[in-house]
Amino acid sequence: MSDLFEVSRGSSPVILGFPHTGTGAPADIEARLNANGRLLADTDWHIHELYAGLLPEATTVRATFHRYVIDANRDPEGVTLYPGQNTTGLVPTTDFDGKRIWNAGEEPSPADIAARLEAFHRPYHAALAAEVARVRQEHGVAVLYDCHSIRSVVPFLFEGRLPDFNIGTDMGRTCDPKIEAAAVEVTANAEGFTSILNGRFTGGWTTRHYGRPESGVHAIQMELAQSSHLAAEAPPFAYDGARADRLRPHLKTLLERIEQIAFGLKR
Repeated sequence: MSDLFEVSRGSSPVILGFPHTGTGAPADIEARLNANGRLLADTDWHIHELYAGLLPEATTVRATFHRYVIDANRDPEGVTLYPGQNTTGLVPTTDFDGKRIWNAGEEPSPADIAARLEAFHRPYHAALAAEVARVRQEHGVAVLYDCHSIRSVVPFLFEGRLPDFNIGTDMGRTCDPKIEAAAVEVTANAEGFTSILNGRFTGGWTTRHYGRPESGVHAIQMELAQSSHLAAEAPPFAYDGARADRLRPHLKTLLERIEQIAFGLKR
């Protein structure tokens, strides 16, 4: 892989992060995936397409490598995000159904993980951190909105059916209360959709690592149920334009509200 991430710079105080939309993997790593792993089922399918153009001047930072190579939204030290709950690690050994993704005997070793940290995880976060610093320098404040999606039904990870909008702020720690409140209000008023604040997903490592409201950097994670914008939550995970068109106006409203709040938070 030659390009590990894509950066598009804008003039807004809002930054959109896309750590899980990439499907790339070096040939030597891809060859170690088993048939199940090669499905890349746990991709945040089409999320960058879903958000495209909603806030034209937002900066975007998107990883192009797949989360099976290494998960850009996990603690580089390997510390679990959700103690006591099923989850996947820094370099996953299973998919979200608990099924193995690597050929027998070719699972990533500690040396593999260390190498991937240096080759993928750290460069992505260096790029993201640089944009956060640039935007904060320009505006006095930066808001990182981390974009995610997941199947609405994943028994290995959670019971029942996931709401359409899953807002994560690490229990209010990662952003100004006005940003959190706007996310709750907009999603609660989205007719035909369900929402929750800090439910099963309270914000991944990216949100928790960058969100420092006291220093002018705010972070919020939005985990969308894929049923809100995919034709089916199964291969080929096709984008459903009609469903997406019903969802996009609410996301646009939310991003515009966050941007307005950010301008008001200038330090």
